[in-house]
Amino acid sequence: MLLMTVGEVFLHSLSSGVITETEMQWLTTEQANFNRQEEATALRLGRLLDAGELNLGCRIPRNSSRSLADEWLEPLGRRRHLPRKA
Repeated sequence: MLLMTVGEVFLHSLSSGVITETEMQWLTTEQANFNRQEEATALRLGRLLDAGELNLGCRIPRNSSRSLADEWLEPLGRRRHLPRKA
């Protein structure tokens, strides 16, 4: 099983807008062991899900050689003025 904390799940979810099924499963199985602060954080995650600010899904790893900016924004010309590498 993955070692994680409620704070890590909260920060990853907030930064990506996604909470994974594994993280949700971990939260529900470990909730009896949460302290008061962790419980409040888990409740906040639930409220964010209810409000539609977080989505249940998966995160795409960022292991590709090209970044999202290179793949989508650069062809639109944001760096068109820079000389191209040969």
